[in-house]
Parts: sequence; C-alpha cells; structure tokens
Amino acid sequence: MSRAFVNEDQAAAQADQPVERRVSEQPNYVTASGLRQLQDRVAELNALRSELQALGEHGDKQRLADTERDLRYFNTRLQSAQVVPAATSRSKVQIGSRVRFVDAQDQEYVVRLVGEDEADAGRGLINWGSPLGRALLGAGPGDEVLWRRPAGEQVIEIVDIEVED
Repeated sequence: MSRAFVNEDQAAAQADQPVERRVSEQPNYVTASGLRQLQDRVAELNALRSELQALGEHGDKQRLADTERDLRYFNTRLQSAQVVPAATSRSKVQIGSRVRFVDAQDQEYVVRLVGEDEADAGRGLINWGSPLGRALLGAGPGDEVLWRRPAGEQVIEIVDIEVED
C-alpha cells in the first residue's frame, strides 16, 4: 500500500479529534470559590459525557470528543489546584484580595485577584499571573506600581485593599 494512502487515513482520523487545550505552566493557585468552580465544571462535563455516550451511534461524535478534551483539561487543572488561604491582609495585595487602584488619569478600578480558571476580566476577576495581577501582588495602599501591558507601561496607584469576609 502506498504511504500516501496511509497518511491520508491518519489525517482523516485526526481531523475528528479536537486540539487539546493548553495547560498553563504557572502554578495553579486557586481561591476556595475557584476550587468549587473547577469541581462543578468537572461534574458537569462528566454528566454531559454520560449523556452523549448514552446516545451511542445517534450521538454527536464531535461534541463528545470536545467534551472529553475539556474533561481532560479540567481534571488536570483540578488535580494541580493549590488552594491559597483566604486573603486577610489590608496592607498587602494577596491572591483573593479586592484591590481599588487609580491610573494616571485618575480613573478608578476595582479588581479581585483570583486563579487562572476563575478569571473573568468583565467581572473584575483578574488572574494573579497576568501582567496586572503580578503588578498588584505584594503592593500596599499608597504604593505606585508599574503595570506592563501590550499597550505600553502604565503607573497605577493602590488606593485600598479589601478582604473577603
């Protein structure tokens, strides 16, 4: 058999497989709520996989493959999760802290530093390992820190640190 036919068969088989989700190399620090979210996501994906497998031949094979890929990713994230203690300091930004800061134009922002999988910038939940998260970590009220971002560097000032009750 020609090698060309073998390669085509392998390519067709791989076309049905979704691209694996990349697992971050940074430590997987999570808040307690972030751990619960990971556990809930794994449970949802397990339930969905069971439903799709029950459909057998009549099921959506691509959706099953996507679900299994996501399950591998979130199981890996759950296994590597390192729950950080609840933030307690009002003098130093920690993972879990809610931080109020201002930029050079006196625009005020409030964000909370969380784990990577919990991050949602639209809701003010910022990955501790992001450029903003790294700039804020360890800073205290009144400190000016340099936020290195793709649009350029910006100096921001920490105004207040809140902790979750």
